[in-house]
Amino acid sequence: MTSIPFNNRYVNLGEAFYVRTHPETVAAPALIKFNDELASSLGLSVANVEDCASIFSGNVIPEGAEPLAMAYAGHQFGGFNPQLGDGRAILLGELVHPSGASVSVHLKGSGQTHFSRNGDGRAALGPVLREYLLSEAMHKLGVPTTRALAAVTTGEQVARERMLPGGVITRVAKSFVRIGTFEYFAARDNYDAVKQLADYVIEHNYPQLREVENPYQALLQAVVDAQAKLIAQWMQLGFIHGVMNTDNMSIAGETIDYGPCAFIDAFDYNKVFSSIDQNGRYAYGNQPSIGMWNLTRFAETLLPLLAKDSDAAIEIAKNILETYIETYQRAWLDGMRAKCGLLAVSDKTAHKDKVLIDDLLDTMAAGRADFTLTFFYLSRLSAQPSEADEDIRKLFARPAQFNQWFIKWRERLNNESLNDEQRQVKMQAVNPVYIPRNHQVEAAIRAAEDHGDFSVFRDLHEVLQNPYEVQKGRNHYMSPPKPHEVVSKTFCGT
Repeated sequence: MTSIPFNNRYVNLGEAFYVRTHPETVAAPALIKFNDELASSLGLSVANVEDCASIFSGNVIPEGAEPLAMAYAGHQFGGFNPQLGDGRAILLGELVHPSGASVSVHLKGSGQTHFSRNGDGRAALGPVLREYLLSEAMHKLGVPTTRALAAVTTGEQVARERMLPGGVITRVAKSFVRIGTFEYFAARDNYDAVKQLADYVIEHNYPQLREVENPYQALLQAVVDAQAKLIAQWMQLGFIHGVMNTDNMSIAGETIDYGPCAFIDAFDYNKVFSSIDQNGRYAYGNQPSIGMWNLTRFAETLLPLLAKDSDAAIEIAKNILETYIETYQRAWLDGMRAKCGLLAVSDKTAHKDKVLIDDLLDTMAAGRADFTLTFFYLSRLSAQPSEADEDIRKLFARPAQFNQWFIKWRERLNNESLNDEQRQVKMQAVNPVYIPRNHQVEAAIRAAEDHGDFSVFRDLHEVLQNPYEVQKGRNHYMSPPKPHEVVSKTFCGT
């Protein structure tokens, strides 16, 4: 049997934090994909496929697991819901990574829990495949994220708009504690539990803060910094989370809950994919400000821990939250400079570089240029005009406007000390060739759900394992969707 060396600690917080819950068994579990690379890094050994299917469907509870559904609240599209919780997910337990860090193992789609409300607790196959592809692609792109350990089919149907095959995904994260977890206890004025939760997070995710003078102030600062840097990476890759509710924001600074998420094709600041985001609250361009809004809700839960005097606590929180803007802007600009090959950094060029980058994005938006391909082709250009310029120019519906930017970019390259080849190598290391494009993810889902064909999923996953390298014979994975392939709406898995 698969060996999982559990070392559970969340369960020790007490039953105010969760409800003990066993996964519901399924009829005929079958393994779709097991992440051997991740399993090896976690020190997990796999006996056989049947064991994997049984354990990661929830049919068999491995020795040492203490399954539970976590309690949390959350602001959803700005409105507060005091009780959400794991409605279709179960924390199997925690284990210690060989590095010494603690990670959590989570089944998603494993049946009803105490927090399911009117839901069935199940997941359709499509959202399982989407999360597997997207989370593992994000990892390979260098973005902090939950990881996918396994995906299985259940042999059962789930009722959505139509009957669909069911699936379960097993996720691994540094933590499944969310801002909404803190909100759950703060809303009940249970600040002993807030302190208990904060101590747990410090111990398991930010152990370097244990000995500082005020660890709770340091915790707020650490979470603010992590989220600012994370969202900057999303923006640099054209990623739209889709549902940035406070219950979908990890306290560990990882991308979590891949529901109606997607990557932008034709660039648009206001792009929304989520079918439930009617007013564009979580549009691409709004993500940095929503990050600040969510972190403010987190700070509110910690106020009694920041200082004894409430006014002093508010002032401390405000000062820490204000650092989010500077940290985000610095991380975003550093990353965008690297994408554009503006590597010689000085006070003299700082403001001009930001203006140049903003101009590029505005030009991309006006010209409906593909986000990923724009930077891909830019990373292959020399400082002098060449025939290769046409590859990027043809992406723009308004090439004359782009030509003006092109001239300014090449003038800026005069400040660089690296030659073309050296600069291109650095640019190509941060500008992916392949992203999980929405139409390709949808094609993988359709093949699996409609025809039981997982080859499209596996082929796409394989390509996404090396996103920064051109792979021979796989040019079609670079391509934006043709008009009939465009997927304009994505959906939650509930």
